[in-house]
Amino acid sequence: MDLIITVCDNAAGEACPFWPGNPATAHWGYPDPAAVEGSDDAKRKAFQHTMHALRSRIQLLVNMPAGKLDQLSLQREARSLAS
Repeated sequence: MDLIITVCDNAAGEACPFWPGNPATAHWGYPDPAAVEGSDDAKRKAFQHTMHALRSRIQLLVNMPAGKLDQLSLQREARSLAS
């Protein structure tokens, strides 16, 4: 693997498993939509919000120029998308 991205807010403080090959890492924190309480509509909106936010960041990541895809640049760029 070249890049590992964690997304759950709870995962930021957890130790990640060992990934062979020393991949780049980034954390894109999102509240857990499964933890939302309320109506089915509120829960659905929480999942939709997270899905759209992830889609936007992933599109930015996959559209990066090839020159930004060495390991250190990839990690820096992926982490900058968390902001």
